[in-house]
Amino acid sequence: MLAAVVAFLILFPLWWIFISSITPAGELFSKPIRYWPLHPTLDSYKYLIDNVGLMKKIGSTAIIVGVSILVGMIISVMAAFSFARFKSRWLTLAAAFLLASMLIPDIVTARPLYDFLRYVHLYDTYTGLIVLYISGILPFTILILQNYLRDIPVSIEEAASIDGCSFFQSLIYVTLPLLRPALATVCIVNFITCLNNFFTPLFYSNGISVLSTAITQLPLRDNMYAVPWDLVSAMGWIIILPIIIFVAVFQKQIMEGIMAGGVKG
Repeated sequence: MLAAVVAFLILFPLWWIFISSITPAGELFSKPIRYWPLHPTLDSYKYLIDNVGLMKKIGSTAIIVGVSILVGMIISVMAAFSFARFKSRWLTLAAAFLLASMLIPDIVTARPLYDFLRYVHLYDTYTGLIVLYISGILPFTILILQNYLRDIPVSIEEAASIDGCSFFQSLIYVTLPLLRPALATVCIVNFITCLNNFFTPLFYSNGISVLSTAITQLPLRDNMYAVPWDLVSAMGWIIILPIIIFVAVFQKQIMEGIMAGGVKG
Protein backbone atom coordinates (compact mmCIF):
# COMPACT_ATOMS: atom_id res chain seq x y z
CA MET A 1 0.00 0.00 0.00
CA LEU A 2 2.79 2.39 0.93
CA ALA A 3 4.61 1.59 -2.32
CA ALA A 4 1.47 2.39 -4.29
CA VAL A 5 1.10 5.75 -2.53
CA VAL A 6 4.75 6.65 -3.16
CA ALA A 7 4.47 5.58 -6.81
CA PHE A 8 1.36 7.74 -7.23
CA LEU A 9 3.06 10.80 -5.69
CA ILE A 10 6.02 10.36 -8.05
CA LEU A 11 4.16 9.46 -11.26
CA PHE A 12 1.14 11.76 -11.07
CA PRO A 13 3.13 15.00 -11.64
CA LEU A 14 4.80 13.37 -14.65
CA TRP A 15 1.41 12.31 -15.99
CA TRP A 16 0.03 15.81 -15.46
CA ILE A 17 2.94 17.40 -17.33
CA PHE A 18 2.39 15.04 -20.26
CA ILE A 19 -1.37 15.65 -20.32
CA SER A 20 -0.85 19.42 -20.21
CA SER A 21 1.57 19.17 -23.13
CA ILE A 22 -1.04 17.55 -25.42
CA THR A 23 -3.97 19.68 -24.25
CA PRO A 24 -4.99 22.71 -26.37
CA ALA A 25 -4.30 26.01 -24.62
CA GLY A 26 -8.02 26.79 -24.40
CA GLU A 27 -8.76 23.58 -22.45
CA LEU A 28 -5.95 23.75 -19.88
CA PHE A 29 -8.03 25.47 -17.19
CA SER A 30 -11.44 24.00 -18.04
CA LYS A 31 -13.76 22.88 -15.24
CA PRO A 32 -14.28 20.19 -14.12
CA ILE A 33 -10.66 19.05 -14.27
CA ARG A 34 -10.06 16.48 -16.99
CA TYR A 35 -7.35 13.89 -16.66
CA TRP A 36 -7.36 13.30 -20.42
CA PRO A 37 -7.99 16.11 -22.92
CA LEU A 38 -11.12 16.10 -25.10
CA HIS A 39 -9.06 17.07 -28.14
CA PRO A 40 -5.47 15.85 -27.67
CA THR A 41 -3.00 17.54 -29.97
CA LEU A 42 0.71 17.68 -30.69
CA ASP A 43 0.59 21.34 -31.71
CA SER A 44 2.80 22.36 -28.78
CA TYR A 45 5.57 20.04 -29.92
CA LYS A 46 5.17 21.17 -33.53
CA TYR A 47 5.41 24.80 -32.42
CA LEU A 48 8.59 24.08 -30.48
CA ILE A 49 10.16 22.42 -33.53
CA ASP A 50 9.11 25.12 -35.99
CA ASN A 51 9.54 28.30 -33.94
CA VAL A 52 11.81 27.64 -30.97
CA GLY A 53 14.56 25.64 -32.70
CA LEU A 54 13.94 22.49 -30.67
CA MET A 55 16.04 20.17 -32.87
CA LYS A 56 19.04 22.51 -32.69
CA LYS A 57 18.74 22.61 -28.89
CA ILE A 58 18.57 18.83 -28.74
CA GLY A 59 21.71 18.60 -30.90
CA SER A 60 23.61 21.09 -28.74
CA THR A 61 22.53 19.28 -25.59
CA ALA A 62 23.60 15.90 -26.98
CA ILE A 63 27.04 17.21 -27.97
CA ILE A 64 27.75 18.98 -24.68
CA VAL A 65 26.36 16.27 -22.39
CA GLY A 66 27.81 13.36 -24.38
CA VAL A 67 31.35 14.75 -24.63
CA SER A 68 31.29 15.92 -21.00
CA ILE A 69 30.32 12.49 -19.68
CA LEU A 70 32.81 10.63 -21.90
CA VAL A 71 35.81 12.86 -21.16
CA GLY A 72 34.78 13.25 -17.51
CA MET A 73 34.64 9.46 -17.03
CA ILE A 74 38.10 8.95 -18.57
CA ILE A 75 39.64 11.61 -16.31
CA SER A 76 37.73 10.35 -13.26
CA VAL A 77 38.83 6.73 -13.69
CA MET A 78 42.49 7.70 -13.96
CA ALA A 79 42.29 10.11 -11.01
CA ALA A 80 40.33 7.69 -8.82
CA PHE A 81 42.79 4.88 -9.58
CA SER A 82 45.71 7.13 -8.62
CA PHE A 83 44.07 8.22 -5.36
CA ALA A 84 43.10 4.65 -4.42
CA ARG A 85 46.29 2.83 -5.39
CA PHE A 86 49.14 5.28 -4.81
CA LYS A 87 50.13 7.01 -1.58
CA SER A 88 51.63 10.48 -1.75
CA ARG A 89 51.30 13.73 0.14
CA TRP A 90 50.51 15.57 -3.09
CA LEU A 91 47.84 13.06 -4.06
CA THR A 92 46.27 13.43 -0.61
CA LEU A 93 46.24 17.21 -0.99
CA ALA A 94 44.74 16.91 -4.46
CA ALA A 95 41.98 14.62 -3.17
CA ALA A 96 41.26 17.03 -0.32
CA PHE A 97 41.12 19.92 -2.79
CA LEU A 98 38.57 18.05 -4.92
CA LEU A 99 36.39 17.33 -1.90
CA ALA A 100 36.62 20.96 -0.78
CA SER A 101 35.57 22.16 -4.22
CA MET A 102 32.24 20.36 -3.78
CA LEU A 103 31.45 22.72 -0.90
CA ILE A 104 31.78 25.89 -3.00
CA PRO A 105 28.47 27.06 -4.52
CA ASP A 106 28.51 27.74 -8.25
CA ILE A 107 27.33 31.31 -7.74
CA VAL A 108 30.48 32.14 -5.75
CA THR A 109 32.80 31.33 -8.67
CA ALA A 110 30.44 32.61 -11.38
CA ARG A 111 31.94 36.06 -11.93
CA PRO A 112 35.64 35.02 -11.87
CA LEU A 113 34.91 32.15 -14.26
CA TYR A 114 32.91 34.47 -16.50
CA ASP A 115 35.84 36.89 -16.74
CA PHE A 116 38.30 34.04 -17.27
CA LEU A 117 36.29 32.48 -20.10
CA ARG A 118 36.06 35.84 -21.83
CA TYR A 119 39.79 36.38 -21.40
CA VAL A 120 40.67 33.01 -23.01
CA HIS A 121 37.94 33.40 -25.65
CA LEU A 122 35.93 30.39 -24.48
CA TYR A 123 32.78 32.27 -23.52
CA ASP A 124 29.75 31.12 -25.51
CA THR A 125 31.63 28.18 -27.05
CA TYR A 126 31.06 24.44 -26.93
CA THR A 127 34.57 23.95 -25.57
CA GLY A 128 34.00 26.36 -22.70
CA LEU A 129 30.67 24.79 -21.73
CA ILE A 130 32.09 21.27 -21.93
CA VAL A 131 35.01 22.23 -19.67
CA LEU A 132 32.58 23.70 -17.13
CA TYR A 133 30.30 20.65 -17.27
CA ILE A 134 33.27 18.32 -16.77
CA SER A 135 34.56 20.34 -13.83
CA GLY A 136 31.13 20.09 -12.25
CA ILE A 137 30.90 16.29 -12.39
CA LEU A 138 34.54 15.39 -11.62
CA PRO A 139 34.54 15.67 -7.80
CA PHE A 140 31.49 13.47 -7.24
CA THR A 141 32.56 10.91 -9.85
CA ILE A 142 36.11 10.63 -8.53
CA LEU A 143 34.86 10.27 -4.94
CA ILE A 144 32.49 7.41 -5.82
CA LEU A 145 34.99 5.54 -8.01
CA GLN A 146 37.78 6.01 -5.48
CA ASN A 147 35.74 4.49 -2.66
CA TYR A 148 34.68 1.61 -4.91
CA LEU A 149 38.25 0.94 -6.03
CA ARG A 150 39.41 0.63 -2.45
CA ASP A 151 37.14 -2.41 -2.09
CA ILE A 152 38.79 -4.15 -5.05
CA PRO A 153 41.77 -6.23 -3.80
CA VAL A 154 45.13 -5.11 -5.13
CA SER A 155 46.07 -8.80 -5.34
CA ILE A 156 43.89 -9.16 -8.45
CA GLU A 157 45.96 -6.58 -10.30
CA GLU A 158 49.18 -8.09 -8.96
CA ALA A 159 48.13 -11.51 -10.27
CA ALA A 160 47.44 -9.98 -13.69
CA SER A 161 50.89 -8.37 -13.62
CA ILE A 162 52.49 -11.72 -12.82
CA ASP A 163 50.63 -13.24 -15.78
CA GLY A 164 52.26 -10.70 -18.06
CA CYS A 165 49.79 -7.81 -18.17
CA SER A 166 51.18 -4.31 -18.41
CA PHE A 167 49.87 -1.54 -16.17
CA PHE A 168 47.33 -0.32 -18.74
CA GLN A 169 46.29 -3.86 -19.70
CA SER A 170 45.64 -4.62 -16.05
CA LEU A 171 43.62 -1.41 -15.72
CA ILE A 172 41.55 -2.00 -18.87
CA TYR A 173 41.00 -5.76 -18.76
CA VAL A 174 40.95 -6.42 -15.00
CA THR A 175 40.01 -3.31 -13.03
CA LEU A 176 37.50 -1.66 -15.38
CA PRO A 177 35.23 -4.75 -15.67
CA LEU A 178 35.06 -4.88 -11.87
CA LEU A 179 34.19 -1.17 -11.85
CA ARG A 180 31.26 -1.65 -14.25
CA PRO A 181 28.43 -1.25 -11.67
CA ALA A 182 29.98 1.93 -10.26
CA LEU A 183 30.69 3.29 -13.75
CA ALA A 184 27.09 2.70 -14.82
CA THR A 185 25.77 4.41 -11.70
CA VAL A 186 27.91 7.54 -11.99
CA CYS A 187 27.22 7.75 -15.74
CA ILE A 188 23.49 7.84 -15.08
CA VAL A 189 23.84 10.36 -12.24
CA ASN A 190 26.11 12.55 -14.38
CA PHE A 191 23.72 12.31 -17.33
CA ILE A 192 20.86 13.57 -15.17
CA THR A 193 23.06 16.27 -13.62
CA CYS A 194 24.28 17.58 -16.97
CA LEU A 195 20.86 17.45 -18.58
CA ASN A 196 19.32 19.40 -15.70
CA ASN A 197 22.14 21.93 -15.49
CA PHE A 198 20.44 25.31 -15.80
CA PHE A 199 22.83 27.89 -14.40
CA THR A 200 25.97 27.02 -16.41
CA PRO A 201 24.56 27.33 -19.97
CA LEU A 202 22.41 30.30 -18.98
CA PHE A 203 25.26 32.33 -17.47
CA TYR A 204 28.24 31.30 -19.60
CA SER A 205 26.56 31.22 -22.99
CA ASN A 206 24.54 33.56 -25.13
CA GLY A 207 24.20 31.97 -28.56
CA ILE A 208 24.38 28.27 -27.63
CA SER A 209 21.07 27.09 -26.26
CA VAL A 210 20.42 23.74 -24.58
CA LEU A 211 17.20 22.09 -23.44
CA SER A 212 17.50 23.15 -19.81
CA THR A 213 17.52 26.86 -20.74
CA ALA A 214 15.05 26.64 -23.63
CA ILE A 215 12.14 27.25 -21.27
CA THR A 216 13.38 30.82 -20.76
CA GLN A 217 13.06 31.47 -24.50
CA LEU A 218 9.43 30.46 -24.91
CA PRO A 219 7.29 33.31 -26.29
CA LEU A 220 4.65 34.80 -23.99
CA ARG A 221 1.05 35.14 -25.14
CA ASP A 222 -1.00 38.36 -25.18
CA ASN A 223 1.08 40.04 -22.46
CA MET A 224 4.12 39.47 -20.30
CA TYR A 225 2.05 37.74 -17.61
CA ALA A 226 0.36 35.17 -19.89
CA VAL A 227 2.50 32.07 -19.45
CA PRO A 228 2.11 29.51 -22.29
CA TRP A 229 1.61 26.53 -20.00
CA ASP A 230 1.07 24.16 -22.93
CA LEU A 231 4.50 25.03 -24.35
CA VAL A 232 6.11 24.98 -20.91
CA SER A 233 4.66 21.50 -20.28
CA ALA A 234 5.80 20.24 -23.68
CA MET A 235 9.33 21.52 -23.11
CA GLY A 236 9.34 20.07 -19.59
CA TRP A 237 8.26 16.67 -20.89
CA ILE A 238 10.98 16.71 -23.56
CA ILE A 239 13.58 17.36 -20.82
CA ILE A 240 12.17 14.70 -18.49
CA LEU A 241 11.61 11.92 -21.05
CA PRO A 242 15.31 11.09 -21.73
CA ILE A 243 15.92 10.80 -18.00
CA ILE A 244 12.96 8.42 -17.57
CA ILE A 245 14.12 6.26 -20.48
CA PHE A 246 17.74 6.27 -19.31
CA VAL A 247 16.85 5.21 -15.77
CA ALA A 248 14.34 2.59 -16.97
CA VAL A 249 16.91 0.99 -19.28
CA PHE A 250 19.77 1.01 -16.78
CA GLN A 251 17.88 0.49 -13.52
CA LYS A 252 19.62 -2.87 -12.96
CA GLN A 253 23.04 -1.24 -13.19
CA ILE A 254 21.91 1.53 -10.86
CA MET A 255 20.87 -0.95 -8.19
CA GLU A 256 24.05 -2.98 -8.61
CA GLY A 257 26.14 0.17 -8.21
CA ILE A 258 24.24 1.24 -5.11
CA MET A 259 24.19 -2.18 -3.41
CA ALA A 260 27.64 -3.42 -4.34
CA GLY A 261 29.94 -2.87 -1.42
CA GLY A 262 33.01 -4.76 -2.57
CA VAL A 263 34.33 -7.75 -4.44
CA LYS A 264 33.13 -11.06 -3.16
CA GLY A 265 35.10 -14.18 -3.80
